[in-house]
Amino acid sequence: MAPKLYIDKLSPPCRAVLMCGRAIGLDLDIVEVNLLEGEHLKPEFIKLNPVHTVPVLEDDGFILSDSHAIMPYIIGKYAKDKSLYPEDIQKRALIDQKLHFDSGILFPRHLRIVLPILLGNVRHVVEEHARAVNEAYGFINTFLQQNKYIASDNLSIADLSLINSVTNASVCVPLDEGAYPQIKAWRDRLKALPYYEINQTGGDLFKSAVKSKLG
Repeated sequence: MAPKLYIDKLSPPCRAVLMCGRAIGLDLDIVEVNLLEGEHLKPEFIKLNPVHTVPVLEDDGFILSDSHAIMPYIIGKYAKDKSLYPEDIQKRALIDQKLHFDSGILFPRHLRIVLPILLGNVRHVVEEHARAVNEAYGFINTFLQQNKYIASDNLSIADLSLINSVTNASVCVPLDEGAYPQIKAWRDRLKALPYYEINQTGGDLFKSAVKSKLG
């Protein structure tokens, strides 16, 4: 039986796991959870994940939340080719570092902007928060001056995480490609992936949701 994955395609972490699953050839039983409708707050979902966030993986009774935990897990258990999260401890450490950058810096800075728009009554982007996202873009651009991809010269799950976060963040804080040329080149490389449409489709849905609020 295929592992069950609870997602909302508006969510960058959910799309990252979908891309990872596609990359390693893993069939996933997808369960849609509409965050804007509050489906993540229903008792049956909170029973799965008390933090009531997506994605959540259910694998033969084993429950795991957080994309940065789920992707290493499914690669470790199911992938024949583990190049997205190699077993070399130093390579993994560099990937983990960038995953923590996503979860600790870029993604929460993006959420400070978008949650009050989508779930509250804010109808503009707070300038201070936009500056914080632009600072995060600068960090990413610096990472990419050293490597072809986020953690090394090879594609990894860190790229899958960050490209989805950048896609959503750039809806509210447009990415200046002239100021961040390394990000542009990296994004262009990732667009060639056979499963990139997962990010494109979800990003378009997210953009529509935000624009409907901002007018």
